Amino acid sequence: MPGPKRRNVPFSTKKTTFWHQFEPPREESDDEHRKRRRPISQIGLVGSDFVVSFIWVCSGSVLRYLACKVLGSGMSPIALAIKGSLAVIYLYCFSWFGKATNGGSYNPLMVLCYAIFGDFRGFLFVVFGRIPAQVIGSIIGVWLINATFPAAAHGPSLNVDMHNGALTEGLLTFVLVIASLWLKKVVKSSSMRTWISSILKVICHIISSDMTGGILNPAAAFGWAYVQGEHLTKEHLSVYWLAPMEATLAGVWICSLFFEPQKHRRQHRKQIKFKSE
Repeated sequence: MPGPKRRNVPFSTKKTTFWHQFEPPREESDDEHRKRRRPISQIGLVGSDFVVSFIWVCSGSVLRYLACKVLGSGMSPIALAIKGSLAVIYLYCFSWFGKATNGGSYNPLMVLCYAIFGDFRGFLFVVFGRIPAQVIGSIIGVWLINATFPAAAHGPSLNVDMHNGALTEGLLTFVLVIASLWLKKVVKSSSMRTWISSILKVICHIISSDMTGGILNPAAAFGWAYVQGEHLTKEHLSVYWLAPMEATLAGVWICSLFFEPQKHRRQHRKQIKFKSE
């Protein structure tokens, strides 16, 4: 009996082993990365948020102290450029760390941003699960820095009145939320999105550093305020919580008028899906 027929493949589509090894590696897309990695359980995601927030506060305090010791606390152009470059690399590394932990995050604003696009169950999980884990991780991180390395224990301080501080934190958060959602929609390369986002965060930090400390992170701000006993003051709640949360809601609403939210809903659903046994 004749054997099975072989399908003729055009010569131009064949890749030889010799030349194939010289081709540059193709960058993995976000969809391929999500399909390849295993889904993480909700408890695992909460644990990842706790660990990432803890490391963010501890490492940020130590690196900021070392940068000021070596480069000084001045705002000269050279020192500012070096500090800014190091901060961009630092943010890029934490972005990679978040992917390595299957979605761990240190900033409640970003997880809330994508949770708004999701269903109500996922939104409750973020509000009552992920954000408290980030806050607790930040508190323990600040406590550890105060106990082991008090010279590096310098958190954000409000150097303007409450209204100007809330306006500063709100406007910059609004810019970051819109930029984050816009980059997800327009820029296909995950690496390029991370670099652009990191540079924008550093610029916003420099702009607001003399007014509110440039933290743009309610969990980390709460950690420092809790250790100092100022976490329930009207200034802290208005500047570092209420204004950024309102700006996040406004940014998501503006983006929903122009962007299709289905992709963000799918991403949020996959991120909080229970791991199959």
